[in-house]
Amino acid sequence: MDVSSQDIEAIVRQVIAGINPETVKRSVAPMYRTNGSKGDFGVFDTADDAVNAAHKAQRIWVSDYKVEDRKRIVDAIRRCTRANAREWSEKIVEETGMGRVEDKIEKHLAVANKTPGPECLTTSAISGDTGLMIEEYAPFGVICSITPTTNPTETIVNNTISMISGGNTVVYNVHPRAKKICAECLKTLNKTIIEAGGPENLITMVKEPTMDTVDTLAANPKVRLMAGTGGMGMVNALLRSGKKCIGAGAGNPPVIVDETADAKLAGEKVYEGASFDNNILCFAEKEVFVIEPNYDTFIKSIQSAGAYLLDREQTRRLTEMCLIKKKSGDGYEANKDWVGQNASKILAQIGVNVPDSTRLCVCEVDANHPFVMAEQMMPVLPVVRCKNFDEAVEFALEAEHGNRHTSSIFSKDVDHMTRFARLIETTIYVKNSCTKAGVGIGGEGHCTMTIAGPTGEGITDARSFCRKRRCVLAEGGLRIV
Repeated sequence: MDVSSQDIEAIVRQVIAGINPETVKRSVAPMYRTNGSKGDFGVFDTADDAVNAAHKAQRIWVSDYKVEDRKRIVDAIRRCTRANAREWSEKIVEETGMGRVEDKIEKHLAVANKTPGPECLTTSAISGDTGLMIEEYAPFGVICSITPTTNPTETIVNNTISMISGGNTVVYNVHPRAKKICAECLKTLNKTIIEAGGPENLITMVKEPTMDTVDTLAANPKVRLMAGTGGMGMVNALLRSGKKCIGAGAGNPPVIVDETADAKLAGEKVYEGASFDNNILCFAEKEVFVIEPNYDTFIKSIQSAGAYLLDREQTRRLTEMCLIKKKSGDGYEANKDWVGQNASKILAQIGVNVPDSTRLCVCEVDANHPFVMAEQMMPVLPVVRCKNFDEAVEFALEAEHGNRHTSSIFSKDVDHMTRFARLIETTIYVKNSCTKAGVGIGGEGHCTMTIAGPTGEGITDARSFCRKRRCVLAEGGLRIV
């Protein structure tokens, strides 16, 4: 009879479940370690308690566990995430009221399978006449991670794998609108870590997260690094903490479809990306600039893919409903009541009844329309007709607002692709596909939910959350040539 590794793992867990817990702690290698905290599998009533528990865990993590142990525990986290992807996705939609379950499952699987672990922490070495130098990635210690409501548990899984792979521990301040599912996810991951032989409280969180708890975490001297995934207001607040910060800010990703592009492919791929999880992702397509010869073909293609094309009056009514004027300064911002909602639900409010399978609304507008200039984060995609490539680039630069987050182009002209890339300067730049390919979802490369454009780390992985240490052996030591 063939027995799979999953069967063996299940049998072992059943056996361990019937053993005295103290015996389990002594028998798992390396030794399971408790730091005497009083949290509920990582969930604490106060920010300081969460930090203290993570600080104790981090000392155990670096002193008693090897890199091979980190790999084993990260693998257990990957399996746990795959097993819980559907349940967590359903509960996210239930608690936050945003997005689509099937797309959230895909995001969970992407971070589980494509977030690099300790294997990316490679050592660099230089050997010369005067000796040997090596540089290695070392942990910062305790990291405070602030997570969004748009990708709550996906960000926890992604950051947990990256951060503990580098020898750190993490204290999460999650978005209040997703605190229940985040607490459930964090407890489940902590249990998984313990079952795999790791210490308790590698990851912790504050039970009732607020902006005050963020301030408390930032002020705690045991927190050595601040990481935030969200808007620029949050990133700027972190930068004022005086600590090392990794910040993932806002985006308003433009797409150019030039005259050489496969307009049919462009329509299909833009539909796929802009409709994914109801467009709440910061790297999703937010506005499209199509050059005249390809405009009609693009519109027909995106409609054939499933998009609903709004007329002028419907566009006006949706603008009034989905966007609100900013309280300070000019311009508009998204009405939070409609962020991440299904296209069918949004359309129903203006008397348009379509099946739930309609995942995207498309509107034809001018380049200065509020839907173009605001990061709307809902499945309403503005399309702008452009006279030529230079005009499309000018419009795209204006709409992107210098966020340098994400952009894309559909083209067969190498010069166009290169010129736009150099001018837009975005962290993610995708050619001839949907922008989610830029984070490894349907594209090559590793995945992350923390895209650190403002602070420069880019598509983060374990190396992003480490500090480099150099060791030098002088006088020609260890040289054999």
